[in-house]
Formats: sequence, structure tokens, C-alpha cells
Amino acid sequence: MSVTDLPILGMLRTRMQWHQTRQKLLAENVANADLPGFKPRDLASPDLRGGDSGLTQPFGATGGGGLAVTSPAHISTSSAGDGPGADPRRVKGFEIRPSGNGVNLEDEMMKAGDNQADYQLAASLYQKSLETLKIAIGKR
Repeated sequence: MSVTDLPILGMLRTRMQWHQTRQKLLAENVANADLPGFKPRDLASPDLRGGDSGLTQPFGATGGGGLAVTSPAHISTSSAGDGPGADPRRVKGFEIRPSGNGVNLEDEMMKAGDNQADYQLAASLYQKSLETLKIAIGKR
């Protein structure tokens, strides 16, 4: 088994590759901000926990992920923007431009900044893990 085949290093590599791909997608959203009818895209976060690791839910969490509705008269569990009085021209509190473009540059730039910070954190953890392994095997 190679040192670089450790699960923690594999997870960090996967996370860094995900952040690189997400950064490309966010850059495409910004580049197409003036394209009529363009809809912004984003990546789903990778599941680094594995299938049966037991870490799929926080400790003490119950299954289902939402409120149980035992009567149709109870409060609806749908988001507020999906109701009968919802404005179809609004996305996350911002209006869609008349061209049909849904890109909000402020949101995209905030996502890009957060993505960069998360990538740097993963890269730093990867580097520190390698340094710790070098210390453990006496190569430092």
C-alpha cells in the first residue's frame, strides 16, 4: 500500500478536484451573465463519507429529513417561494432579468470566494497530512 493511497489523502484529493471543477462552472456562470435565457449551474457536493460508514446523518438525527405531516391542514413543508402567491420572476430573493437570465453576479462571486477558501483549506490539510506522515516514518 502506497502512502498516497490512504483514505484521508484520497478524500482530500477528491475534494480538491471537486473544487477545481466547481470553480470552472462558477466562472462559466459569470462569463454568461449577459447571455439571454442562461440559467446558472452549480455542482452537488461529493459524498466523501462512503455508503455504510454511519456518518450519513449527524449524531441523534432522525431519518426523513423534514417535518411529519399527519393532517393536510398542517403547515406545508414546501418552501415559501413555491406557494400560490409566489412570484415566478424571483429566484432566491432577486428578480430574473427580462432576457430570462437568472445569473446574479454577487451570488456567483460569493460562491467563487467561498470555493477558493475551501480549496485552500483542503490543500493545506493535504500538505499537513503529508508532513505528518513524513515525521511518522522518520524522513524529516
